[in-house]
Amino acid sequence: MDSLDKGKKNPILSSFSYAVIGILTAIKAERNMRFHLISSLIAIGLSIYFSITKIEWLFILFAIGGMFALELINTAIERVVDLVTTEYHPFAKQAKDIAAGAVFIYAILSAIAGILIFMPYVLKPFQ
Repeated sequence: MDSLDKGKKNPILSSFSYAVIGILTAIKAERNMRFHLISSLIAIGLSIYFSITKIEWLFILFAIGGMFALELINTAIERVVDLVTTEYHPFAKQAKDIAAGAVFIYAILSAIAGILIFMPYVLKPFQ
């Protein structure tokens, strides 16, 4: 939170605005966030088109939300590491690689969930 918040009337509203600014900043600055945004819009479009079940919607929404959350955390870790050191350090590389690895694992899990949910709908006309 910013030190300028002390004079504001609604600190909760300010917190939400900072969160939205952070999300928009990541979308503008990070190619992977834009990829995840487009992928999530495609997943939502397919979910609407196929009229998936409520349980399937939950899996899709958690996959999308988790992916965005992890990508935001990864971006934050990268920014902090870059702020702390401009020189190469093995721990800095490890921190970035480990955070990226978490995103990668979740992306694979989300893709598998998407395949398991949408494949029966896609294959239904061919059966």
